[in-house]
Amino acid sequence: MAARGARRLLGSLWIALFLGQPDPAAAARSSSQSPAGSTVRTFTPFYFLVEPVDTLSVRGAFVILNCSAYCETSPKIEWKKDGTFLNLVSDDRRQLLPDGSLLINGVVHSKHNKPDEGYYQCVATVESLGTIVSRTAKLTVAGLPRFTSQPESTSVYRGNSVILNCEVNADLVPFVRWEQDRQPFFLDDRIFTLPSGALIISNVTDGDGGLYRCVIESGGSPKYSDEAELKVLPDPEVPLNLVFLRQPSSLTKVTGQSAVFPCVTAGFPTPVIKWMRNEEELTIEDSERFLLLAGGSLEISDITEDDAGTYACIVDNGNETIEAQADLIVQAPPEFLKLPANIYAHESMDIVFECEVTGKPTPTVKWIKNGDMVIPSDYFKIVKEHNLQVLGLVKSDEGFYQCIAENDVGNAQAGAQLIILEHAPATTGPLPSAPRDVVASLVSTRFIKLTWRTPASDPHGDNLTYTVFYTKEGINRERVENTSRPGEMQVTIQNLMPETVYVFRVVAQNKHGPGESSVPLKVATQPEVQLPGPAPNIRAYANSPTSITVTWDTPLSGNGEIQNYKLYYMEKGTDNEQDVDVGGHSYTINGLKKYTEYSFRVVAYNKHGPGVSTQDVVVQTLSDVPSAAPQNLSLEVRNSKSIMIQWQPPPAGTHNGQITGYKIRYRKASRKSEVTESIGGTQLFQLIEGLERGTEYSFRVAALTSNGTGPATDWISAETFESDLDETRVPEVPSSLHVRPLVTSIVVSWTPPENQNIVVRGYAIGYGIGSPHAQTIKVDYKQRYYTIENLDPSSHYVITLKAFNNVGEGIPLYESAVTRPHTVPDPSPMMPPVGVQASILSHDTIRITWADNSLPKNQKITDARYYTVRWKTNIPANTKYKTANTTTLSYLVTSLKPNTLYEFSVMVTKGRRSSTWSMTAHGTTFELVPTSPPKDVTVVSKEGKPRTIIVNWQPPSEANGKITGYIIYYSTDVNAEIHDWVIEPVVGNRLTHQIQELTLDTPYYFKIQARNSKGMGPMSEAVQFRTPKGSAGKGSRPLDIGPDYKPPMSGSNSPHGSPTSHLDSNMLLVIIVSVGVITIVIVVIVAVFCTRRTTSHQKKKRAACKSVNGSHKYKGNSKDVKPPDLWIHHERLELKPIDKSPDPNPIMTDTPIPRNSQDITPVDNSMDSNIHQRRNSYRGHESEDSMSTLAGRRGMRPKMMMPFDSQPPQPVISAHPIHSLDNPHHHFHSGSLASPTRSYHHHQVNPWPIGMSMSNSDRANSTESVRNTPSTDTMPASSSQTGCADHQDPESATASYLANAQEEDSGQSLPTAHVRPSHPLKSFAVPAVPPTGSTYDPALPSTPLLTQQVHSVKTASIGTLGRTRPPMPVVVPSAPDVQETTRMLEDSESNYEPDELTKEMAHLEGLMKDLNAITTA
Repeated sequence: MAARGARRLLGSLWIALFLGQPDPAAAARSSSQSPAGSTVRTFTPFYFLVEPVDTLSVRGAFVILNCSAYCETSPKIEWKKDGTFLNLVSDDRRQLLPDGSLLINGVVHSKHNKPDEGYYQCVATVESLGTIVSRTAKLTVAGLPRFTSQPESTSVYRGNSVILNCEVNADLVPFVRWEQDRQPFFLDDRIFTLPSGALIISNVTDGDGGLYRCVIESGGSPKYSDEAELKVLPDPEVPLNLVFLRQPSSLTKVTGQSAVFPCVTAGFPTPVIKWMRNEEELTIEDSERFLLLAGGSLEISDITEDDAGTYACIVDNGNETIEAQADLIVQAPPEFLKLPANIYAHESMDIVFECEVTGKPTPTVKWIKNGDMVIPSDYFKIVKEHNLQVLGLVKSDEGFYQCIAENDVGNAQAGAQLIILEHAPATTGPLPSAPRDVVASLVSTRFIKLTWRTPASDPHGDNLTYTVFYTKEGINRERVENTSRPGEMQVTIQNLMPETVYVFRVVAQNKHGPGESSVPLKVATQPEVQLPGPAPNIRAYANSPTSITVTWDTPLSGNGEIQNYKLYYMEKGTDNEQDVDVGGHSYTINGLKKYTEYSFRVVAYNKHGPGVSTQDVVVQTLSDVPSAAPQNLSLEVRNSKSIMIQWQPPPAGTHNGQITGYKIRYRKASRKSEVTESIGGTQLFQLIEGLERGTEYSFRVAALTSNGTGPATDWISAETFESDLDETRVPEVPSSLHVRPLVTSIVVSWTPPENQNIVVRGYAIGYGIGSPHAQTIKVDYKQRYYTIENLDPSSHYVITLKAFNNVGEGIPLYESAVTRPHTVPDPSPMMPPVGVQASILSHDTIRITWADNSLPKNQKITDARYYTVRWKTNIPANTKYKTANTTTLSYLVTSLKPNTLYEFSVMVTKGRRSSTWSMTAHGTTFELVPTSPPKDVTVVSKEGKPRTIIVNWQPPSEANGKITGYIIYYSTDVNAEIHDWVIEPVVGNRLTHQIQELTLDTPYYFKIQARNSKGMGPMSEAVQFRTPKGSAGKGSRPLDIGPDYKPPMSGSNSPHGSPTSHLDSNMLLVIIVSVGVITIVIVVIVAVFCTRRTTSHQKKKRAACKSVNGSHKYKGNSKDVKPPDLWIHHERLELKPIDKSPDPNPIMTDTPIPRNSQDITPVDNSMDSNIHQRRNSYRGHESEDSMSTLAGRRGMRPKMMMPFDSQPPQPVISAHPIHSLDNPHHHFHSGSLASPTRSYHHHQVNPWPIGMSMSNSDRANSTESVRNTPSTDTMPASSSQTGCADHQDPESATASYLANAQEEDSGQSLPTAHVRPSHPLKSFAVPAVPPTGSTYDPALPSTPLLTQQVHSVKTASIGTLGRTRPPMPVVVPSAPDVQETTRMLEDSESNYEPDELTKEMAHLEGLMKDLNAITTA
């Protein structure tokens, strides 16, 4: 039923294909539409153009096994030899040619090594398509040239025929030719050679006389046979009797080959020869395939199966008639009568690949899928002897299937492709729901009837068809059964197994496609009943050594019509039972093993299934000649005239029958004529007597069965004695015995007895500790030494030596020896490696290098030593080392943890010698940005202050370095872009932070980022917090985080940047102006006193001014250097010259931002200018005391050093302009920050009454100043205007820097755009940097929040950058303490000349105008 349904589906599919494509060829070429509209994949042509054929080669020649496959996609070709894939990549003799053929260069073939001979198969594979295999081809290599028989001298009467024998192995026949008188002998109508190599000359003439020999030319030097003389005698006077010189012998040939039946006779008068086939005379004259050769032999060319039969040669010379017969058996290689066809199918269907084949003997058939053997099972079955049935298709069944047919004379293959189609997609429209109430209305042993109701979506269901899917429980292969007509709601599933649980489901289908499946229904079939009984009279008999025929009768209790039988058989002693389906009452099984017992049984099938099996019947295949030679052939010379020969039977499984005897062939080594001696029974030895003295003889043995003689052993030789020795008494004592003890062995050597007239068959060696009788070893009589193994060290052994023969053992000779002690000198330890160094390369890699004092000076390793490196983290609790071996003097240790201290040591090993571990080296890996966000982020409201919240968190679990700060992002919109969130910086490792002035009753979302010296880590998940309800405080307003948000202009305690009122700003400006006026007055007074400085100081200042341009290096003590300070001092207020920028919106230069506190490098002025040391950059600013201390300690006014990277710094100078204060909107730029948002950071400080602290953010983003220290490599400027105003203008300052920055590598000091060193003006830009030696307080804010790796030098003067910058807040730093200021005054000792003071006053007047403009605004 399933098969019919499959055929109906395929039939409708192909009808639709051809209807859709009017041209059938076009339909085959293109992708066609299935009935439901799905695209049908076309079959892909994939087949062999050329397949390998059986090949005969000779040793040393090259062989090409041809193979070529066709496919649209070029296939990959591989080769198998004897079923195993060849690895051609590493094979230097065998290689794959471009067309897929296999080339074997220099065929290797010897007695014990035959790597190239065997069966070869070509395998072609196309990815995602499949695999096909070719026929197998046998490569035979001709053996070494040797003659089985050689020509012998003879005489022949003129006109008669003569045969000269030259028999060689069958594989060497093509390489045989003949020579007459050592000249090539050409064949003609009366001269020809037999397939065995023998030469037949008919109608001999006088010119045929001479010396003949045959030659084997199979590569290398030719091999010649013995020469034989042919004498031609005149015609005899009297008649001679007819005799056969060579009779025809039975032949087995393959169709297409040629056969020669020799029929060579001698007699007088010359006879007439005719041939009969099956007792009918052959008409040779009219035939093209039958040819009568000279002398009467018959040649049949291009043999067909009809040529088989019995041929008789009848010879008549008028006086008498003689006759000889021979059979011709014709075999045929497999040939396909019906090839497998390509098949389309859907999943769950059943299909059958048909394959009909013929041949003689009857071929066996096996199936291959994608290059792998198909193993018969419940779902893959061999039906009708050769066909392959696949039940319940699944997608993985798709591919190429090949039918492989083979018999004794050949093999062939044919293939087909199976394509599993996808079900057509449903068209637009309603699909039916699941069928309802699926039940098994009838359950039997072999079938189940299902019924159901229409789906709820289609109550009438007249146009619905149904498909039933079913499978055994636990099996993933579903089979399918369709209803026979639309609207039918029942189906009967046949061919089930009794007492088996099946799972059924039903799917309805309308014109739009299949609908939903019903719920699976489990049903168990009934137990088996009404089955056929056993088939009676089962008989089996052997037809040949490889075939058995089995017959039987119809069962007596058939319980209905018998449908077919299944014949089971297996080899006796194995459990691998095979089966075959049979329609009749007999069957012949071919391809069995020879002379082997098989058991057979038969099971009859009726409509209910398999019946009762018959009893096993055992029969043995017929015997055949042995297929292997006897084993272990040995010779023993008895005396001068006899040799004893012994052997073992052929290996088990190769007897092919009962061994009835053995055939011994022997000959003199110098001659080729043989003597044959046969013995019966199972005797495994024979004494060959009557031989000549002192002569070498060769022997070989073959086994016999009732069918004939098997292959013989190789020739082995022995030489008889020159004279008969005495074996009536035992040998005398050996003439000497010597022993040489070693640690676990003793070497024994001896000489034979002095009396050489007594036969010695061998020697017996006895040995043991204290006694020679513990062990005995016998050796051949030719042997003169022996090594006794496996002894104990330091032990006393007694050794005895006796000669023996067949009479017995002679007198022993004794010797003793003590084995040597087992001492293993301890190897002296090697010197450990020295100079172990750890070089840090990255956050997870350290290179370890060392030296080896045991190597020569060039440290070149020439021996097999190796080094072991071990390492662990430098934690006392960690004692677990990791190790690695290397053969060089360095090793790269990878996969380390960032910012972790490791210790390393090395040892060297050479052979069994090792050193101790070297001294340890330590290294700390570089830091890495945090790879995890801060943990446990919580937000709580501050008690009593509803608009203030406290954010708490824990450090990230993977900090990968020292945490230098955090950034808190918050927003009222969790989905806002990150650059629209408000930013709160937290400097140091604090884990809590307050945020003030939030809007009441508003949900806020918070995220936190950690940072270390390498950058920012990932953000934490957003945490929501809603501020409590309540009335807004005075002066408060909603949070503004829009794009126009500006940082506050004041230093009020408003960390999140809440703006202050306009009134407060005006008041603040009034205060600033007042303070400025007072400070200016103080500065003028101080300046007058400072004009009294000495001339030497003045010269030093001018020299320092020149050093700005890089003319020379500045030297002096700390008091000589007067860099611009970073603070405004009340007692000694000084102002920088102000550059009146023509740009109404002056802009700031890009400022490199230090990565960490170590990167801001103040320079110790007390050190030489060439010494540069890194220092902690600055302290926090929790109190004004600390701030004033920073500015005033030891009279130093350090500026901040800002290298671009924490690694070797690149020379960078930033010029910072002091802007005109005429414009109240001062801009600053944060473009150097690698952040997605502009960051406005303000930290709380305690403001002085007339000053405001500068925030960390303002320093980072706007006007960071740098110390004016010419000896420093990295010197960002503090002003866009050079301090030496009389030497350079702002433009030239920048140009000077650009010119000199390129000379940094040659050691030039970089110029710094700085304030004139003759007087210490105070910078408005940043707060002071701590002096050298100051400690870093991690609890206080330290470094800018965002970092950027800068790879180029940037400078700018005022007005040179065209980008719009955001407004810069005007911030005045708070003044230092009085005592600190006093100390600065004492250290300053500034002297000004009148002209310089006049210039400074002019600058101050300009500043006053700016302040007035601000106040008015």
